[in-house]
Amino acid sequence: MKCDVCGKKVETTFLAKVVGSYIKNKKSKRKLVCNKCQQKYSKEQLLKKL
Repeated sequence: MKCDVCGKKVETTFLAKVVGSYIKNKKSKRKLVCNKCQQKYSKEQLLKKL
């Protein structure tokens, strides 16, 4: 799985859970955002990039 903001591969845990989160935009389905992008950008900036 890849981050929808930066395009890098998102890490997973041993139970195949994503190390990151999903952000839902009004227009589209939920988008995957990696942990580094979450730290780098605010929620409003992430929504603009998606």
